[in-house]
Amino acid sequence: MRVYSYQPREKPIKKPVVKSRKIGKFKWPLSTKKTLTWLFRLFAVGILALAILFLYYAKDLPDPNRLLDRNVAESTKIFARDGQLIYEIHGEVKRTLVNLDQISGQAKHAAIALEDKDFYKHKGISVTGIARSIIVDILKGRKAQGGSTITQQFVKNAILSKDKSWDRKLREIILSLAIEARFNKDEILKLYLNEIPYGRNAYGIEAASQSYFGKSARDLTLAESAYLAALPQAPTFYNPSGPNRAALDSRKNYALKLMREQGYISEAEEKEAREQKVEFSKITTGILAPHFSLMVQDYLANKFGEKTLQEGGLKVYTTLDLSLQKIAEDAIKTGVETNSKKYNGHNASLVAIDPKTGQILALVGSKDYFADPEPAGCAPGKNCLFEPNVNVAIALRQPGSSFKPYAYVTAFKPEFKYSPATMLMDVTTNFGKYGDKDYIPQNYDGKEHGVVSMRKALAGSLNIPAVKTVALVGVENVTQTARDLGITSPMSDCGLSLVLGGCEVKLLDHVAAFSVLANGGVKNEKTFILKIEDKNGNMLEEYKEEPKKVLDSQAVYELTSIMTDNNARSFIFSANSPLILPDRIVAAKTGTTQKWHDGWTLGFTPSLAAGVWVGNNDGTFLKNNADGVVVAAPIWNKFMREALKDKPVEGFSRPENIKEIVVDEISGKLPTGYTPSTKTEIFADYAVPTDYDNVHIGVPYDSTTNTPATENTPLNQIVYKPFTVFHSEKRD
Repeated sequence: MRVYSYQPREKPIKKPVVKSRKIGKFKWPLSTKKTLTWLFRLFAVGILALAILFLYYAKDLPDPNRLLDRNVAESTKIFARDGQLIYEIHGEVKRTLVNLDQISGQAKHAAIALEDKDFYKHKGISVTGIARSIIVDILKGRKAQGGSTITQQFVKNAILSKDKSWDRKLREIILSLAIEARFNKDEILKLYLNEIPYGRNAYGIEAASQSYFGKSARDLTLAESAYLAALPQAPTFYNPSGPNRAALDSRKNYALKLMREQGYISEAEEKEAREQKVEFSKITTGILAPHFSLMVQDYLANKFGEKTLQEGGLKVYTTLDLSLQKIAEDAIKTGVETNSKKYNGHNASLVAIDPKTGQILALVGSKDYFADPEPAGCAPGKNCLFEPNVNVAIALRQPGSSFKPYAYVTAFKPEFKYSPATMLMDVTTNFGKYGDKDYIPQNYDGKEHGVVSMRKALAGSLNIPAVKTVALVGVENVTQTARDLGITSPMSDCGLSLVLGGCEVKLLDHVAAFSVLANGGVKNEKTFILKIEDKNGNMLEEYKEEPKKVLDSQAVYELTSIMTDNNARSFIFSANSPLILPDRIVAAKTGTTQKWHDGWTLGFTPSLAAGVWVGNNDGTFLKNNADGVVVAAPIWNKFMREALKDKPVEGFSRPENIKEIVVDEISGKLPTGYTPSTKTEIFADYAVPTDYDNVHIGVPYDSTTNTPATENTPLNQIVYKPFTVFHSEKRD
């Protein structure tokens, strides 16, 4: 008998179940003990990594006693096309070291309020600023957002480069922490205010105060302090003598607002400083073609950054022709002297471009960059007839009738097939509601001229036919033509008034667009750069000719034939206007805005396009019927005559497929036996007329009763009498 013994089995030990949450492919244990262990390890690794990074980058920290011994490496030089130096940027550094007690308290507070309101609270970096910077950079896909403290800005300016790389940013953060550990806040603020660039070759607030205001930093007013605080973010852009004075004023006011919100000043002090008229000292360093040179400087700052502009030793060869620049400046000076006395026009601007390359040959932004404003003591941007530092060539102004060529060349395109012979009715016309009023344009001379051709309408700058032309082809199509030619301004919400200059344009764009017409519809992008080299001679940028056909050459030739037709415009402008040159064919168009606000003249030969604006900076009206032909055309004429003197006479290239056709003088269609008079007109091959004159027709009459014939009138009694019947401009 088998005996079985029973021994109780031990109860199996159950392993504790640790719940986990799957995150991607990684399971994270939720045990408190293990979580804390992992967090501690990660923290330790992080601290170790930061320590290693800190030691690695901190070795670059210079001797604290030599932080202010930095010198600007090499100046940037801007040359004319012939190699003559026209402007040197930051060629001689101006820096005067001062202690904090030698700086106005308001200047210190303005810098802190605008750049780093928590300066005395943080340890060198702003966590929220860095976080915001990272988020914006990720959203934009590039380094775009700042978020730097005053300490970081000092590091960036004194120790590191300003390139926007993550490595440089990390070095900046670590070096900022090291500096905060080595210096107290007042010492760091002193370093910052003595180091940062303010423009005009001035490094540090004392040099800037002397350069801009001719006084010590300890004597700065509240408004002056706010202006200086506004400059370091972008000294070239905010240059008070440059084209962005309005932006500088806005940033100054923003600084004052922050100072008031942060408790540094009262509301009354803010208001007083906003309204204070601040005079900036004039630039005393040598500069030729100042508005052109500063425009180039602004371009360089935007493309390469302020540090490279100031220290990179760039050699910039521009398109400027100094001989043409001198002619342009003389023409402007002479013209404004006359205009100010006769027509109350105190300023003018001129731009000249080579149509075959798009290169800007001359640019005069105002009558005299170095002159005093007019009247003396006027407030810039408000009541100055003349502001010397404003570059009107890149300011928005209404072009008046000088915009009309864009409408007519649109009509001459293959998709519309109008021609210089197309008939228009120049009679008062209600074009419907524009806003809450009926739009009923009038001609400049206040007259109606009846039946006119597009040639006569454009040559005589008649307003009503021009508006009808836009109505026929569409506002959007005219706008697109202008954009294709190079107009960059918005041109929105003008409706049919677009053709009369209802939307603003820049003179520089306007001349560039006319240069495309001069080149037969082939566009070369406007440029002022031939080449840019770094200090080692490496090419950073170089002009390359990249012509692009943007308009049909036949349409452009039809337009040019009108703009060169002195006979066609003489019924308005007389046969001896300043729109002609004595020794060559030239195309020209004037413009005058309502109540003589602005006067324009633009024109071109195949090798030179130029445009002139005349007016007042504050918009004060001209007087004595000061239209474009009397205030701007004489300046344009003087420039063109001198610029083209001794140059070969050129004619406009005529496309082979342009046809000359005899048509009825009124209808612009093929003549019939009833056509009383004819003319020879040019046509694009896609717009050659096939229809016959339907204005002059023969109406059957009964010869015995002298009444219109009926179906019962015997054939031998029917005669045809000529009648003139006008039709709407609507296409047949």
